[in-house]
Amino acid sequence: MSQKLNRAAIWLDKLTANAPHMAGLCASVQVADGTVDGKAARFIAVVPDENNHYPRAKGGEVGLLEGWTLAKVVSETIAEDADSAEKRAIVAVIDVPSQAYGRREEAFGIHQALAGAAAAYANARLAGHPVVGLIVGKAMSGAFLAHGYQANRLIAFNDSGVMIHAMGKESAARITLRTVEALEKLAASIPPMAYDISNYETLGLLSALLDIASPEAPESADMDKVNAALVTAVREARTDNTLKNRLNAKNRHSSALVRERMRAVW
Repeated sequence: MSQKLNRAAIWLDKLTANAPHMAGLCASVQVADGTVDGKAARFIAVVPDENNHYPRAKGGEVGLLEGWTLAKVVSETIAEDADSAEKRAIVAVIDVPSQAYGRREEAFGIHQALAGAAAAYANARLAGHPVVGLIVGKAMSGAFLAHGYQANRLIAFNDSGVMIHAMGKESAARITLRTVEALEKLAASIPPMAYDISNYETLGLLSALLDIASPEAPESADMDKVNAALVTAVREARTDNTLKNRLNAKNRHSSALVRERMRAVW
C-alpha cells in the first residue's frame, strides 16, 4: 500500500525510535510504543491513506474508521493499565487537516465516531493517564477535537506549517459572508479568529511552543527539545488531570470570570 507521510507519521517514528506499529488497525491510524521520561508511553497518529475505504478521509482527515479506531486504541490502553499503580502516558501526535466531510460519513454517524474518540481521550485523562497532544502540523476542526484536544497538556511547534482552527479559511469566509482577505484582516485584531500559532498561544491552551529547526526532518537538537517538553508535560499531567491550566492566559480572563461566577451561583 502506498502511503504519503505527513508530519505526524514522521514524528511518531522518530519519537518511538522506529518501533513496530500496532497490528490490526486501519492503515490511517498508526500506534507505536516508546518511552517518555524513561517510562512506557503510547504514541498515536492519524496519517494519510490514499487507499482509505472512505475517499474523504484519504488525506489524513479523521473520519469514521479513524474515530472508532482511536477510541478502540485509547480504551484498550485504559483497560490494560487498570490495575497499574502508574498509568502509561499517551501522546497524540497531531497533523490532521480536517474531519472527513461526506454524505456517507454523515449518514453512518461520524459525529458518534469522533465523539467516541474524544470521550476515550477524556476517560484516559480522568483515569490518571498523562495525555499530551503534540501538534506538529495542522490541527483543524473536528479532527483536532477527536484527536488530541482532550489532552492534559498541548505542545505545538512554532512553525508556519502549524495551523489550529475550527475550519479552513475558505469555509470560514463563506460562513461569515466575507472574503478570505477580509477574514484575515479581522483576525489581526481578534485572536480566536486567527490561524497562526502565535495568536493561538495567547488563548492559553498551549503548555509549550517550540522552535524546531527542521519539523519535517528532525535533527538531534530538535528531538532533544521535543523529548524534554514531553517529559515536562507528562510530569505536570501526573499531578493535575484537569484542564484548568488553560484559563491562565490574558485572553482567557473572561472565560475564567464566567466560571468563577457560575461556581458562586451553583
